[in-house]
Amino acid sequence: MSTKYIFLIDNRSQLNYYPAMQLTLYTDYSLRVLLYLGEHPNERITITQMSEYFDISRNHLVKVVHNLGKLELIHTIRGKNGGMWLAQEPKNINIATVVRKVEPHMNLLECFDDKTNTCPITKNCGLKHILFKAKKSFMDVLKEHTLADLLPENNNTVIQHIPLKSIQLASTNK
Repeated sequence: MSTKYIFLIDNRSQLNYYPAMQLTLYTDYSLRVLLYLGEHPNERITITQMSEYFDISRNHLVKVVHNLGKLELIHTIRGKNGGMWLAQEPKNINIATVVRKVEPHMNLLECFDDKTNTCPITKNCGLKHILFKAKKSFMDVLKEHTLADLLPENNNTVIQHIPLKSIQLASTNK
């Protein structure tokens, strides 16, 4: 049985990076929190631990953790002996459900929202229909997976966080 590696590359320092489609950082951080907690099932994890591990703002994580608690995906205890842990078994946390609950919208284009749409060709445009189908396919794939599917012990994957700065340094030192 071979081991697969997933490298989480931090591309925040790339100023010109603009992907055609992406989830918000809020959703990214929400999924990271759940993955981290899933990897440490018998521990109380602190926001500070997670913030240091992922090298992301503690303030952002506080908001994410608060919301995940309100959604009953995690339990939290404040204070000196506090921490957080998953409120459900990883096999019961569906990835599509998490994305739907934490992503503010899935509007790939402005015309997806009738309230903000200013596109003059909306009525005659075939692109919107195709992108709706693509979004549905994207969510259908996410529906097939739970947090348990993403955890290393279930799929022989090692999750390794590598800041983009490290990759850039390695490539310039050749």
